[in-house]
Amino acid sequence: MSASVPRLVIAAPSSGSGKTTVATGLMAAFAARGLAVSPHKVGPDYIDPGYHALATGRVGRNLDAYLCGPELVGPLFLHGAQGCDIAVVEGVMGLYDGAAGEGELASTAHVAKLLGAPVVLVVDASSQSRSVAALVHGFASWDPEVRVGGVILNKVASDRHEELLREALEQAGVPVLGVLRRVPQVDTPSRHLGLVPVAERHAAAVEAVAAMGAQVSDGCDLGALEALARAAGAVPGGSAPWTPASPAHHPTRSDERLTPPSGPAQPDKQRAPVIAVAGGSAFTFSYAEHTELLTAAGADVVPFDPLRDEELPEGTAGLVIGGGFPEVYASELSANEPLRKAVAALAESGAPVAAECAGLLYLCRELDGLPMCGVLDAGARMTERLTLGYRDAVAIGDSVLAAAGTRMRGHEFHRTVVEPGSGAEPAWGVRGPRPRVEGFVQRGVHASYLHTHWASEPGVARRFVERCRTS
Repeated sequence: MSASVPRLVIAAPSSGSGKTTVATGLMAAFAARGLAVSPHKVGPDYIDPGYHALATGRVGRNLDAYLCGPELVGPLFLHGAQGCDIAVVEGVMGLYDGAAGEGELASTAHVAKLLGAPVVLVVDASSQSRSVAALVHGFASWDPEVRVGGVILNKVASDRHEELLREALEQAGVPVLGVLRRVPQVDTPSRHLGLVPVAERHAAAVEAVAAMGAQVSDGCDLGALEALARAAGAVPGGSAPWTPASPAHHPTRSDERLTPPSGPAQPDKQRAPVIAVAGGSAFTFSYAEHTELLTAAGADVVPFDPLRDEELPEGTAGLVIGGGFPEVYASELSANEPLRKAVAALAESGAPVAAECAGLLYLCRELDGLPMCGVLDAGARMTERLTLGYRDAVAIGDSVLAAAGTRMRGHEFHRTVVEPGSGAEPAWGVRGPRPRVEGFVQRGVHASYLHTHWASEPGVARRFVERCRTS
């Protein structure tokens, strides 16, 4: 595909400015004009891409320069944008907010530079008039490599308010590409970890996305926004699209041991192991590339819903349980005793099981006092404390996912605690100012709070599939 796919990055001075509404609405508005829209989200967020998918009819994909490394941002973007007319990338937090203590790394500005994409700044104008010019000027001039191509003013009170804002921004030299009035908030309910995922409120989410699209269509100059996107030029660095069939490795860091590829170079088509992947309302957090990598490595990936299915898919040789909200559905998960027993029996057999965050909780003995699968001799419970942030981790020992010494970067985001926090064989050693061990490795089980992006080290998927094939 052409590396010059038209693209925009939707950013803001801070969280709460309206990025998600504008980005999702813009995706829906472009799609309504007959464009094939590629949706992307900066950072590790799993929830916003679900709304993006509703708006565009395509899988929402993440672009995370911390989890995957800067060198994979362009290729992953091009992979997702194949066959599309335009791409819209929703930013994270404020434009220049990146991984803590890492400068610009993983910020919206960093990703915009890696993509060579113009930035549209969404500004909450509800409590200002002329000051908006100083704010926009500061963001537009802070980093000369970041091109702020226009502004969308959000929560504008009246025609007079709009007039004052436009007059001020003329002095800043940044065009106004849209004005959104103060309106009742689009129905996108939140809870302890952000928006409620699409899978839990599909009909209402469809209505919400349609409302966002109508709001953006009415208030924004779609022609000017599309023209700005088409002026982006080629993605820097001569990137080619990432492919799960032969994904590129990171350059080896001096202190990093990468997982060696295992198994044949080509998948064994005579024997495709069935890998069951948990889904449904309780397990909504996953990156599309994980399934693509497992499939490319020769697996037959079969989804199932732990809230409804009483048994694992026929012939299951391995199990992947990603993130989500098991704490919200603890009663229903606990009530499905046949499936809990089937998961426990699979783990007891030594079959490979990979569990992240919500999956970790599901494998515990109990969650908030309710019986879970009992694979791990640990209890989980909700707390008031939010654990959030990027992590630099190293595999303590060999497991179904990684060889000892493999370094991967991960992300934690939860309000639960597991006691004890690690087993006799921990999954990861977390590096940094407060080193610790975390997670569980026992027999074929790898369970941890860390969310990882397997595109950063594709040997993970190949290793897991090979273990499923031979276990």
